[in-house]
Amino acid sequence: MDVDTLRQVLAAASQVMHVQEYRLLEHPPGAVQLRGKLLETAEEAHRLLSDMLVPVGYVPTLHRDGAEVVLSVLPARQVSRPSRPWLAAALLGATVLSVLFVGSTMVHQDLAQAARDPLSGLPFALSLLGILGAHEMSHYFVARRYRVAVSLPYFIPLPVGLFGTLGAVISMQSPPANRRQLLRIGMAGPLGGLVVALGVVLYGLATSPVTVIKPGTSYIREGNSILYLLLKYAVFGRILPDGPVDVELSPVAFAGWAGLFVTGLNLIPAGQLDGGHIAFALLGRRARALTLAISLSLLVLGAVLWQGWLLWGVLLLLLASRPQVVLDSVTELRPAEKAMAVGMLVLFVLLFTPVPIEAFL
Repeated sequence: MDVDTLRQVLAAASQVMHVQEYRLLEHPPGAVQLRGKLLETAEEAHRLLSDMLVPVGYVPTLHRDGAEVVLSVLPARQVSRPSRPWLAAALLGATVLSVLFVGSTMVHQDLAQAARDPLSGLPFALSLLGILGAHEMSHYFVARRYRVAVSLPYFIPLPVGLFGTLGAVISMQSPPANRRQLLRIGMAGPLGGLVVALGVVLYGLATSPVTVIKPGTSYIREGNSILYLLLKYAVFGRILPDGPVDVELSPVAFAGWAGLFVTGLNLIPAGQLDGGHIAFALLGRRARALTLAISLSLLVLGAVLWQGWLLWGVLLLLLASRPQVVLDSVTELRPAEKAMAVGMLVLFVLLFTPVPIEAFL
């Protein structure tokens, strides 16, 4: 960092904090660290510093060290292009075909006939992709509102699975300013998808018959979360399944159940999942201990209930070391935001499905 730039940084910092000391950092080259006490709230100080320093190629970060606030001014890294539209469009097209095919297999038992009549899978495809699309685009628009660089959603086709897709991924390519922003970005996807999923599952259940399953019949039964159980009770006035009596899900109803299940997965309060972002926003660094506890719990559930949890537990353990990053870690959640974060954790409990799928052959 040259002398003129250092003067500019010190002048900017002096407007928001009482600088007690500063030092040039060896890594990364060109960075400077200042210590002192803020003259503004951390959120306002970071906003003002960003307005002054980002245009000249530097990014401010804030964290607390005891009673002091540490301001690190770092050279801005070149952010890669937020998205590759051609790839996002190609993957979306492949996923539409994949989900259409899986939906058509729910209508036609013969795979060849299902392949010849893909439009029969349209109700399932529209329902499921509507839920997933609402989830991802809610993340996207809220992140863009806070000027966080994000990619377009990249859908993952899987024509041999139950859903025809592994969902979609969207990556933040620049960190949120603080935990308040991270909370809102993390909440947006599950809430956006849930609104659509509730409408889909209620309509699907209302158009699905309740039947008696004959002994010896081969079938796949979807698992119950607390919320899904309550929705079935609201539609049918009884707890299902009830012995051999169960609802025979239409493709739309199954898409709605899948939407609730995927939302519950995303809300697992661990790692880089949406629930992990929410947990970090609420707990800060203590969220890592929660990630480890959740990962070990999933391994136990995988051993005693559903083997799929073994994979999830291992993946979350492997990803536990990836840090959550915000530029301003001093700003804390407001009481109402803490209540929202706790509410999202409660929503996870309501949506969690201990045994997602059971096969009776």
